Amino acid sequence: MHSPTTLRIDGRAIVENTRRIAASTRAEVMAVVKADGFGHGRAALLALEAGATRLGVTSIEEALPLRWAGVEAPILSWLNPVDADIVSALRHRIELAAPSLAHLARIASEARRLGARASVHLHLDTGMSRDGAPASDWRTMCALAREYEREGTVRVVGIMSHLARADEPGHPLTVRQRLLTDAAARTARSRGLTPRFVHLAATAATLTDPSTHFDLVRVGAGLYGIDPSRTTTLRGAMTLTTHVTTVREVRAGTPVGYGAGYLTREATRLALVPLGYADGIPRALSPDARVLVRGRRVPIAGAVSMDQLVLDVGGMPVQAGEEVTVFGPGDAGEPTLAEWAGWAGTIEHELVTRVGPRVHVEAAA
Repeated sequence: MHSPTTLRIDGRAIVENTRRIAASTRAEVMAVVKADGFGHGRAALLALEAGATRLGVTSIEEALPLRWAGVEAPILSWLNPVDADIVSALRHRIELAAPSLAHLARIASEARRLGARASVHLHLDTGMSRDGAPASDWRTMCALAREYEREGTVRVVGIMSHLARADEPGHPLTVRQRLLTDAAARTARSRGLTPRFVHLAATAATLTDPSTHFDLVRVGAGLYGIDPSRTTTLRGAMTLTTHVTTVREVRAGTPVGYGAGYLTREATRLALVPLGYADGIPRALSPDARVLVRGRRVPIAGAVSMDQLVLDVGGMPVQAGEEVTVFGPGDAGEPTLAEWAGWAGTIEHELVTRVGPRVHVEAAA
């Protein structure tokens, strides 16, 4: 199906970002490719070619297609309900996080039933009150894991946690969480466990705080050019373009869009493009939001509709069929994801994962 809107994925940018990050740490790099590689598709293979040694996803359902595609690298899945499809994970050599005693017991039970041995990362909550076992259960979890190791149903390969404020370099909570993670690893070893990996840092901490790196860093956003800490210039891997559908000339004071909240200040030309919130464009945007047409940034006129935007192109002789760049790496003066995130009052991660299925995707090696 032909679509006037295209999302271009620059594989070279993913490779470049991965290499840069891998060169900045002594730890191994886990490429986090959840949510279809943050909307970037075949990022897993590119990241592995560029220096990542392992992959991370949320669910078992995200991990299985990677195995079916022939990926042999270790894959960790860390967000599953207790009744998840553990059998498929074991059969496809998918490592599993255990964020509770119940999860750990279920994993061991399924491994026992299959005559298998599960590779497990014990997950501790050190300050997010989100996923991960509470500190009060940690000693019991380590002791139980050691019993499962003795019976041959579990092998603890990792200890993991997640930082809450790593995008604010030097924040005291990050220091506290690092110390708690280190203490948790020492507790695990004192119980006879020998995890190969202790891991805490995601992209922001990987770029700003080597003390959090331990043995492994989990890098997702950074692979795709997003730095939550705003301290490093990475290359954006995603460019969103569309084409003008129609153009009309209007007088000063012409209302545009739902609610008629936008009035043209002078006689101008309005260009319609077939892109809206169903395609991933945030409906709530500041008046500063812009796109690139003919090398110039032009404002969005009026509210974002489900399927369309109106652009105020002024006196430019824009014609139907001309290309409009919504965002990209900024090489040609187009708005970047960081700018769009600011206009939408959100984060870049949300924008790259919300692009709708009507948008045609092109991947460049």
